[in-house]
Amino acid sequence: MIKFASISPHPPILLPSVGSEQDRLKLKKTIESLEYLAKSFKKANPDCLIISSPHPDWGFKVPLYFIANDFKGEIEYFLTELDPPKFYFDKGKQFYLNLEKNKSYGLIASGDLSHCLKEDGPYGFYPDGPKFDKYLIKYLKEKDIENFLKLDKMFPEAGECGLRSFSFLLGILEESKLDWQPEILSYQGPFGVGYLVASIQIKN
Repeated sequence: MIKFASISPHPPILLPSVGSEQDRLKLKKTIESLEYLAKSFKKANPDCLIISSPHPDWGFKVPLYFIANDFKGEIEYFLTELDPPKFYFDKGKQFYLNLEKNKSYGLIASGDLSHCLKEDGPYGFYPDGPKFDKYLIKYLKEKDIENFLKLDKMFPEAGECGLRSFSFLLGILEESKLDWQPEILSYQGPFGVGYLVASIQIKN
């Protein structure tokens, strides 16, 4: 049974040990949204947490720090790499079929959106950047999975990193046949990278 699902950004700058207080103030909405997810996760209290990310290290550490810092249960890590989003969507569907039916699960899809939102961002500015972020949020809210999985082809110069991780999560949710609905908690991009925090509301 899936009891919790979410999308989380993973920039190290969110961590008090890395980002300055000024940096973190610019990401106040993001941090508040992650703290909200932490309360929801604690309330759900799953037996096992599954976290996907396109990066090791901070890709897992940042969401865990904010959402599941004191979690004592089992954690499974799933790393997404260079295959297309549909590959990871299908992987998510297969992953769900292999879950133990007598356990409860929490899901975190870790990843950032476009890295090309500003000239002074990590990869400079490309028009595909803000378009990618806009349409990813749109397709997520509409549960338009067909177009969601094509976003890398629609906006090839977006410089994103989270699409495959998010697609893995959507595959799990689709295969579960549960009634789920995305809730966008925050979206910010003050440093030229899109940071999305979303809660997936699940009706069991």
